[in-house]
Formats: sequence, structure tokens, C-alpha cells
Amino acid sequence: MNSPELIATIFSAITLIPTLASLTKFDQWWVRGFDFPRLQISFLVLLALIACFFIYDFSSTWHFLVIFLLAGSFIYQGLKIYPYTILAKKQVFKFVENNRENCISVLVSNVLTTNTKYHRLLKRIEDKDPDIILTLETDLKWEKELAVLESEYPYTVKIPQDNLYGMHLYSRLKLEGVEIKYLISEEIPSIHGYVRLRNGKRVKIHCLHPKPPSPTEDSTSTNRDAELLMVGKSLDPKKEPILVFGDLNDVAWSRTTRLFQQISGLLDPRIGRGFFNTFHTKIFILRWPLDHIFHSGDFTLVELKRLRNIGSDHFPIFVKLNYEPRAEPAQEKPEAPNEEEQQWTDEKIEKGHPIDRLV
Repeated sequence: MNSPELIATIFSAITLIPTLASLTKFDQWWVRGFDFPRLQISFLVLLALIACFFIYDFSSTWHFLVIFLLAGSFIYQGLKIYPYTILAKKQVFKFVENNRENCISVLVSNVLTTNTKYHRLLKRIEDKDPDIILTLETDLKWEKELAVLESEYPYTVKIPQDNLYGMHLYSRLKLEGVEIKYLISEEIPSIHGYVRLRNGKRVKIHCLHPKPPSPTEDSTSTNRDAELLMVGKSLDPKKEPILVFGDLNDVAWSRTTRLFQQISGLLDPRIGRGFFNTFHTKIFILRWPLDHIFHSGDFTLVELKRLRNIGSDHFPIFVKLNYEPRAEPAQEKPEAPNEEEQQWTDEKIEKGHPIDRLV
């Protein structure tokens, strides 16, 4: 084996590791971390594939084997991210009118606790004029700076914390039956309740910010997965309209988020429209969608937009939805989970050791 062949083969082997890891169900942080950069992994695999085509003379069987594995890896990664490209079929219909009585708009922003550019977030709020604002990583300093919102947003839920998991909810629409829960950890709050649309319709809301799998946060994805799946399992969009939003610390194309959609029956307005990467603001080549807004099938999409940087490591994301029950039968639902997936869901929830059940 000559030097170019050796280098190409080693590079190919390295690029295959993320795909092999993604095929497993291990929940160690370094394994699940490969779920995030699928677009970047696809690029590296394609680069390896092209290099091997030019370097190999295909005189050995293993040349064909490497090409086959690389092609399979590229297809696998591509299939995972394809639904979030403009080439895929849109899961949520576009609503071209603007009936204020039936609309609800939500702005989600992980502000980064140490960020002091408060005015930037306030400017984004002024520009988009959302009905609901959810801020994450907000502490007492942020709470004080955002107090100016309360004249326009009289309904509030404030959970200031210094551990990067503070959460504040501001709404100009009436909130009802709101509860603060600590589903998996006493350090990680979530907000659950109802909001009244202007037309009087009651919509269930869940605001989430689970811990990510990482060497500094949580050594496995178990707790994050358990929280997401626990919420998903509690939902029934056939009974009531539902919104779930927040920084889920998971990408749209991961096994967990896909399963969350399957068991909850909620729709993702990004499908068929783009990635809408919200993290990381400062590293252009390492971006993926961590901030999410899911909804039941009785909503159609008015607007979905990633907003400009506010000085955080996350971009804010904004969505405006139209409540339209007639659209529900026509919008394509996620495929129902099979028995194995349902069992995996139950096992994940139990491994997360829930301390506050959703009923």
C-alpha cells in the first residue's frame, strides 16, 4: 500500500466512525454527539469517497469494500437530514392570510447567561412582536432587564437560576393552569399549562430545556431523552391543540427527537423548509438546530424564521402559527412508533428516574 492509499484509507476509516456510532443505541455523550453534525459528517464522507475514487486503482477487493462502506455511510447520513431540506415534502401547510384571532406567535431564545447585550433581544422582540416569549439560561440579571416587557406581556412565569437552566415565559395571551415541574432533575425546570388564543381556543403548552449529553453537563443522553419522551408520551393532539417549544439540546434528525414526534403526533414546521440552525452563532461550520417548536396538526404555518444574533451562542427562533382545525386531517402525521420503539421509550423514561410525573 503506497502513502496516498494509506492516507485515504485512514481518513475513510475515521469518517465512518460517526455513522457506525449513530447506528448503535449507546447513550454515552461521545456516541450521541455524532447525531448532531450530520451535514458536516456527510461532507467529510463525500470528500473521502471522491479521494478514494481518484487514489485507488481497484486492484484489491478491499478497495471496493471501502467505497461501498463510504457510499452507504453517505446515503445513511443523507437520508437523516433530507427531510429538513427544501427538496422534501413540507409537513406543515403554509397559511397565506393573517387572521389575528386565530394566530399565535412564539419567540424562543437561549440568551446565554453571561451575555449582557440585553438590548439586542429586546430589539428582536420589538421587531417580531410575538405573543409569547420563552427565554432560557436567564438569571436574576436578565429578569431585571426584561422587566420592561411586562407592560405588554402581563402573564409571566419566572424561574431565575444561575446554573444555565433558568427559564422565563412572557405572554400577552392569557395563561391558565400553569405548573413548574422538575421532571428528571431538581435543577432543570420546565413549564406546563395552557394559553388562550384570541378566538377563545385553549392550547396546551410545554416549555423545555433538558440537559445535553456532554462531558461538562451529563455523561449520557439518558436524562435528556427521558424528559423529551416523557412529555411526548403524555400528549394527545386528538383531544386538544398543543405547542412544545424550547432548547431541547437535541437535533431534529436524532433518534430521540424523531421518536418524540412519533409518540406525540406533533408536527415540525421545518420539515421541507430547511435546517434553521440555531447553534452555534460563532462557529459557522458547526451549526445545527437545537431550538425547536413543535405543534399539533390543527395549526398551519404563517412564518418561521431564525433571527439575528443577540450576543448569545444561540440564535433566537420565531414561529407564527394559524389555528385551523380543518387542516388537521390533511396534514401528514409522523409514522406511529412500533412495539420495539415503544418499549425503548418506556425503558428510557424509567432509566431517567422521573421525579415529577406528567398527568
